Amino acid sequence: MSRSARGSAAAAAVLATLLSGAAAAQTWRPLGPAPIDLPGWSGRAAALAVSPERADAYWVGTASGGVWQTRNGGRAWKERNRDLPTLALGALAVDPKREKTIYAGSGEANYAYHSLYGLGLYRSTDGGRRWTVLAAETFAGRTFSRIVVSPADGDRLWAAVARAGGTRRGNEGARGHPRRNGPQGVFRSTDGGESWKRLRKGLPKRPASDLDLDPTRPERLFASVADVFGHRKNGVYRSEDGGDRWQRLPIGLAGREIGRISLAIAPSDPDRVYALVARPATSAATGGFAPDGAETVGVLRSDDGGDTWRLLDAGNPQACCGQYFSAIGVDPGDPDVVLVGGLNLILSRDGGLTWRDVTPPHVDIHDLAFDAAGRLLAATDGGVYRSDDLGSSWRDRNRRLGTVQYYPGLALDPSRPEVALGGTQDNGSTLRLPSGEWIAVFGGDGGWCLIHPTDPSVLFVQAQGVGNIFRSSDGGRSFSQVAVGIDPGDRTAFQAPLLFDPQNPGRLLTATQRVYESVDGGFTWRPLGGDLAPAPWAVRSLAVAPSNSDALYAVTSDGGVHASRDGGATWTRSLTDLAGWPRIQRQIAVDPGDDRRAFLAEMTFGGRGVLETTDGGASWHSIAGDLPDVPVATVAVHRDGEALRLFAGTDAGVYLTEDGGASWRRWGDGLPNAPTMDLVVDAERGRLVASTLGRGLWEAELRP
Repeated sequence: MSRSARGSAAAAAVLATLLSGAAAAQTWRPLGPAPIDLPGWSGRAAALAVSPERADAYWVGTASGGVWQTRNGGRAWKERNRDLPTLALGALAVDPKREKTIYAGSGEANYAYHSLYGLGLYRSTDGGRRWTVLAAETFAGRTFSRIVVSPADGDRLWAAVARAGGTRRGNEGARGHPRRNGPQGVFRSTDGGESWKRLRKGLPKRPASDLDLDPTRPERLFASVADVFGHRKNGVYRSEDGGDRWQRLPIGLAGREIGRISLAIAPSDPDRVYALVARPATSAATGGFAPDGAETVGVLRSDDGGDTWRLLDAGNPQACCGQYFSAIGVDPGDPDVVLVGGLNLILSRDGGLTWRDVTPPHVDIHDLAFDAAGRLLAATDGGVYRSDDLGSSWRDRNRRLGTVQYYPGLALDPSRPEVALGGTQDNGSTLRLPSGEWIAVFGGDGGWCLIHPTDPSVLFVQAQGVGNIFRSSDGGRSFSQVAVGIDPGDRTAFQAPLLFDPQNPGRLLTATQRVYESVDGGFTWRPLGGDLAPAPWAVRSLAVAPSNSDALYAVTSDGGVHASRDGGATWTRSLTDLAGWPRIQRQIAVDPGDDRRAFLAEMTFGGRGVLETTDGGASWHSIAGDLPDVPVATVAVHRDGEALRLFAGTDAGVYLTEDGGASWRRWGDGLPNAPTMDLVVDAERGRLVASTLGRGLWEAELRP
């Protein structure tokens, strides 16, 4: 069967071959962080669930790091990820009467490029130790916004289902999954999640962004139908009969454009309902940035169960990205105490009439919950935080929560094997010290990092945007921008590729829509050749041949593959449709012994997997062989004499071929099913180092 045909096969079987493979001889060892010790951040937390009776028992579902549990109020966490085919989570729910029964909806419904597809609903009946994958055919390729369980019957539950992240056209978070455009909306199960029915009467066939249930009348539900890019049927809907019939409610926003909507019912007064409303996000491709433009419209409040509403001014806590962060919660004991989360977190004690800022130490709020003791929990881009005084003070709850999301561009210290430098999603650039501790050395979204091969006190880091390259000469204690010569009007991927010439560490390369070169250690830059991509696109991956400084390869975010044989003065484009991530990738690997032989990763289902050129980029062919049909984010080459070993980092593990792609085998046991975004061969120490989007860094021996 061709790879394209396999990409159209049943969604439930997409990862079956990965999870049933034979054990490998190598074992992956975690390098952290868990968390970034200074300042105590972990990776993005997407959903929270709490025990209804035990004050210190919580679960957190992370963006691509799986399910974690604490029994001591977040002082330490334990992963609960055995048997999960993907670690991208969007919703968690605990059965109110059977606490050991937990439901986890895979796929993160936060609509960024890194909000990834799911592979079904997960159910555990032992508190999360073991999981059963349910309804993969029904839900795979999409995301869960919310799951609610009836307090009267734990086998009766409802789910809000939406698309994966990215732009409307690209749907990049789905990575070409064959079920990415499957049914969305509100679904109901009456058998504990085994089977599901999409609820249609009165509900449009559109994404559902939230769902809540009246705890005193569990057949009364509220749902928000909310295409984040805007749609005339977006709004708040109510059912009085468990979802058989729905009514669109008159929320009073006629004539206004509406995007994502989040809902919360006041537990102590279920006729009090709140809704956080954002404007639609832009649907245009932006060269690697998430859709934006989704400012806060306001907070809607109903005091009569949704019959009438009034719009309250809450400012703009969601900034430009209400499609990405949108959370609302009500104090269990007081319907007038309401919190709204976006970029910041705000609190009202008078039912939404006035507000004050109570943002935890890390911004970007994705979910809110109150534990059994009434303490406030916030899920953020930096992990989990708790406040015992409604936001006046906070404590991070991230110890042993190893869910940091790393972008490509990992750097290793040539003289100290314990030291690594990498860029993370919203947690800046992080440095692993010889002690094994991690510290943040620079802010923003961290990008491609470098450690000088002969002087490890010289480091390079990035932040998103054009020319945001920073150099340190004191091991990361201080940084200065080094962007002289880079046109600030250029276009860039979310993060620009940045690399040393392997033959000349005084020469560095970076790229916007064109390639730049520095020959003075990064202080000044000059362009090489012209534009490689039309607007709005830019270069997302760049490589220089280890054996020939004049042989360059580049991938642009419009799918183009380019090669230069004269150091970047002229370029030839050979492919126009290479799938990948708009943000940044280490998508190219060049044979250390042959500058005309290179390899490409294709990050999509149903694609070509791994491609090879043997003629300097003039032509390419797939060498995927029996590699499972999953997205491949990165490739790395290890040459030992005449033997060439090619590694592929995928959404579900690392694979190796030693026969040019005819056959592949999974490399190493113990690597979580978070996407492997980068691979670095450390031949001198006999190891392979992987960075993942959601589970930090890992290493395994290179030995066969």
